[in-house]
Amino acid sequence: MIRTRENAVIRTLVTLLSVVCMALGLTGCNTIEGMGKDIRKAGEKIERSAK
Repeated sequence: MIRTRENAVIRTLVTLLSVVCMALGLTGCNTIEGMGKDIRKAGEKIERSAK
């Protein structure tokens, strides 16, 4: 009985950790994409001011 309970707790923790890692991964992708857009806009402004 105790072993089954321990297995359920471990399974729950692994699932929770997996969900958190996936969420962080998706957030990181969006952040990097946004950073790329900001850098591109800054480059465009520098090009316009150089002309």
